[in-house]
Amino acid sequence: MPDRFRVEVAPSQHVTATDYPAATANRAGVTLILGHGAGADQTSGFMVVFANALAERGIDIVTFNFLYSENRRRIPDPNPRLESCWRAVIEAVRSRITSSASKLAVGGKSMGGRIASQVAAGGTGDLAALVLLGYPLHPPGRPDRLRAAHLREVKAPMLFVQGSRDPFGTPAELQPIVSRLAPTADLFVVEGGDHSFKRSEERRGQATGRASRHPGSDRNLAADPCRQPSLNGSGQRDEGGRDGAAQQGLAGLPLGGGVEGFEELRLATGE
Repeated sequence: MPDRFRVEVAPSQHVTATDYPAATANRAGVTLILGHGAGADQTSGFMVVFANALAERGIDIVTFNFLYSENRRRIPDPNPRLESCWRAVIEAVRSRITSSASKLAVGGKSMGGRIASQVAAGGTGDLAALVLLGYPLHPPGRPDRLRAAHLREVKAPMLFVQGSRDPFGTPAELQPIVSRLAPTADLFVVEGGDHSFKRSEERRGQATGRASRHPGSDRNLAADPCRQPSLNGSGQRDEGGRDGAAQQGLAGLPLGGGVEGFEELRLATGE
């Protein structure tokens, strides 16, 4: 059952976070914190479905509200305030992790993922990976206003899950940036999906599955440093045969564990 807890962000300021414990049968030893998008809080359908689905796949999930959404305001806080909240949540979750073998990953939906990447770029201790769901590369209709310069400063592997119809940045716009990032960055395209991957249950299930494989892979680069995934023309990892992108999900990123692929999760993720 999800468990709520309080995170102190500053004196007299706090937010609510929710812990979705991993299924005990296949625990991956990874905790993934997900921040919500600008237009909805952690209780949105998108966030709840992703959190429950990934927890079922063996990943400990934590979601949280930013200060503005905690206080039921509609307009997001300025970037420094959003980043401060993210850092407070990271430290609170680190203090709750009891196993020294457990790894921490961060990410989120749209704005929540963007702010996570800014915090990671600025430095916040060791992170196993970033999972970015619908990365807002630019405002709709403004491809000249890219939000990508900081990504090269991120020192952890990254997964971008992007709808092919995303007005905040298409896979074709995102791929040249992703392909230049180091360490390994991966781009998975939800064909026909919009900013929330809305298209069909099958395609949205692929997105949920890809995110689960990122923090809970059955192979990792630390154990197999010669295995460097590449990106094919569609933005998916091109590894050929049964190891193609749709089957491999997040395999190959240094997160350990033994979580199965996403394709078995036929879950809708509407928001």
